[in-house]
Amino acid sequence: MKELNKNTVEKKELPKKILQFGEGNFLRAFVDWMIDKANNAGVMNHGVVAVQPIAQGMADMLKKQDCMYHVYLEGIKDKQPVKEIDLVKCIMDALNPYSQYAEYEKLFLSEELEMIISNTTEAGIRYEEGDDLNALPPKSFPAKMTALLHKRFQKFNGAADKGLLIICCELIEDNGSTLREYVLKHAEANNLGTDFINWVKTANHFYDTLVDRIVPGFPRENIDEIKAEIGFDDNLVVKGEYFHVWAIGGDPVIKERFPLDKAGLNVLFMDDIKDFRAKKVRILNGSHTAMVPVALQLGCETVMDAFNTPEVEKYINEMVADEVLPVINEDPAELKEFASHILERFYNPYLKHYLKDISLNSISKWETRDYPTVLDNSKKLNKFAKLTSFSFASLMVLYTGKSEAKGFVPNDTPEFIEFIQSTFNPNDVKGWVAGIVNNKQMWKEDFTQVPQFVDEVSKDVEAILNKGMEQALKDII
Repeated sequence: MKELNKNTVEKKELPKKILQFGEGNFLRAFVDWMIDKANNAGVMNHGVVAVQPIAQGMADMLKKQDCMYHVYLEGIKDKQPVKEIDLVKCIMDALNPYSQYAEYEKLFLSEELEMIISNTTEAGIRYEEGDDLNALPPKSFPAKMTALLHKRFQKFNGAADKGLLIICCELIEDNGSTLREYVLKHAEANNLGTDFINWVKTANHFYDTLVDRIVPGFPRENIDEIKAEIGFDDNLVVKGEYFHVWAIGGDPVIKERFPLDKAGLNVLFMDDIKDFRAKKVRILNGSHTAMVPVALQLGCETVMDAFNTPEVEKYINEMVADEVLPVINEDPAELKEFASHILERFYNPYLKHYLKDISLNSISKWETRDYPTVLDNSKKLNKFAKLTSFSFASLMVLYTGKSEAKGFVPNDTPEFIEFIQSTFNPNDVKGWVAGIVNNKQMWKEDFTQVPQFVDEVSKDVEAILNKGMEQALKDII
């Protein structure tokens, strides 16, 4: 089988316009895949240099394959299975700044550099007091960025056209805005001067983004078949779902300089992504969180199992159509189409998306993803969201440890699980539910804003306990 490198594949040299912090599966199957598509479509001509955010990483593995790899996508489009395999060639180099600092510095001080893209995980964008900006490199990502920008400011004497476009993909809200805040905080703490601070604010553009594509990563279980199919001994294949969306919020400069949408990619540029995030969280993540406790108690293991169960499929589709969409203030036809594309992903037979994995921290997830739907139905429509609330009852029963989901162990805040289990009283369900709802440690929200919440959830809990999940679900849909 052929090795994958410049001896076996022709690879064009591209200007190194993008410095990318992160070389893991997600960035390679999402961002770099998109850049490669845009380069091939002739709307961009951008080379990427991938930099390890931490000392341990994949730079050496990438270099072994001359920074080329395949992205193997499988999914559903218009209810039909689709597959796409792409050889990505936009990464020009991969660096470990801990062992190759001089090359790393040369890159971030280069004339042709235009953008920074990052995915340093949720823990990456954090403020570390006293982080040494003179370290080679500094420890935290915001400190690395501060040092990088300050050296760039000095080299180009504060030239306005030498600022950078900074696009964050970390899965936290306000990712770009938070990075900007921490960079300015490091600048203040290290007395880097008002000229530099003004340059950061005016010459550099920080963007908040929301990324969406499930990327399981390296397909270890069937890699030999995949290598035979692609014809290369590629040890960096990344498997992902076909669906993708990238919402980028901030000033309009980015749309002209990074025109991924012109390559037919599902990239949306907007002034502010807050409304888009709220919509996506309620429809996709809210559906996941609502489905998990119901489906687990019916013996399902994966999202696909759940959606192959007619009652679960009907339950989630009805919940979204009748309770989630009517309280989102957007054009109903556009919302319906958006939701159909989102829910279509639940039918993807190629992804083993385990319900027990999605169930992690379901208490806080339900409050942020599903409770807003219950509250809005009550306040805006004077209606009780019975289907969404049923998922809360299901979650509480699941967490008692006495549900039909045999062998399930909750992975959540230990003291909250202990409270739910130790106060559980099947002879006084309403008292038990009221105790949970009124536990101020567990919730930021006040669930009593929805007057009938405790009563209706208690009835659902009793139905699940007395009739079993299957019958209780059938009764409510």
